[in-house]
Amino acid sequence: MEFLFTLLVLVLAVFVASFILLVLGTIQFEISNTEIPPGMDQPIKLRIIHGFLVGSAVLGKILERMGLCSQLNFVRCIRYGKKPGMDPKLFVKDLNFETVPVRVYQPRASSSGQRRGIVFFHGGGWVFGDLDSHEKLCRYIARESESVVASVEYRLAPEHKYPAQFDDCLTAAIHFMRNTEDYGVDPTRIIIAGDSAGGHLAALVSQAVVSRPGLPKPRAQVLIYPFVQGLDFNLPSYLQNCKVPLLFRERVPFFALLCLNGDVSVLEDVLEGTHIPTDIKLKYKKWLSLDNIPEEFKVRGYKPQLFIECKKEVYEQVKEICEPTFSPLLAEDAIFCQLPESFILTCEYDVLRDDGLLYKKRLEDSGVQVTWYHVEDGFHGVISMFDNGILSFPAGKKALDKIINFLRGL
Repeated sequence: MEFLFTLLVLVLAVFVASFILLVLGTIQFEISNTEIPPGMDQPIKLRIIHGFLVGSAVLGKILERMGLCSQLNFVRCIRYGKKPGMDPKLFVKDLNFETVPVRVYQPRASSSGQRRGIVFFHGGGWVFGDLDSHEKLCRYIARESESVVASVEYRLAPEHKYPAQFDDCLTAAIHFMRNTEDYGVDPTRIIIAGDSAGGHLAALVSQAVVSRPGLPKPRAQVLIYPFVQGLDFNLPSYLQNCKVPLLFRERVPFFALLCLNGDVSVLEDVLEGTHIPTDIKLKYKKWLSLDNIPEEFKVRGYKPQLFIECKKEVYEQVKEICEPTFSPLLAEDAIFCQLPESFILTCEYDVLRDDGLLYKKRLEDSGVQVTWYHVEDGFHGVISMFDNGILSFPAGKKALDKIINFLRGL
């Protein structure tokens, strides 16, 4: 009996050691295949955070194979963290705008008049994120800008295919705009905002409401490193920052495909650009041209890509990715010229940097006033880490305060 017990302990110890080595080996492999440019803010902190995210993904996959839980749900649970306690400066209330969950943040201090209102859509690749994941960010914006913030929890992919995400965001925005008096909000000072995938949704919602009868026109839109087009994943920023955490090049079309139809089998084709027919390339060339990206953003190891022929079967499978209903950069001039004053934030070491630059140029060409802030030492997601304890990033706090200053001026 004692021999069997000892043998069982040894087998268990070997299993645990193998498990730990597997996790550590995978983390080491992933980290060794990343690139931290010398100009980035707080590189050691970024490696620690990236290692934690990779580790949680590996552990989630192991738990999924053991039949304990899905990897996706495990990673979501790990990322969302703990909700902060009560804020003495804010009233915070969970509501439903129609069928959409929303968390409203209202300053407790008295106001001499109606406040500005901000509808905020969280990032997370349309797959991650909820009201809790952006709690600190929304609280900070509400407190420091003295605004009412309505944070929207839209349905996530892959459980819910696009346009479920857009539909929820539009529904929530319209409800807020039609009921501003319930929250002490000035209907002429409503801002549509979001980060990353939320920035993508904010751009689409802004386009949808500007010409809708019976609604006040948004005062502004705030787009924080937004995704705005699915035609070209070989822009300079995609190639320069392809291995830079926290968003790798291949993850953008991966998440987009997961959101649109759940089929990522054509990922490599989309990365190469074989999903776009020649006539569509020509139609949108003036808005996707590299001439619209300032020269200083093309010098860091960028080489233009050769022409790639379209694969018709790939296009048919993913054609929604190059429709204006998903890629807001491609909307008609008649829509762009109606858009409100805009704030666009980009980060140098972010694959989505050039998406922001192209959208900025399109807005300016349409006569829209744009305030642009570029985080020269920043990376994708840096805003959300403005208050992350010892893993906080000063660049994120500085960028967030630029947004606050813009909001205060509205």
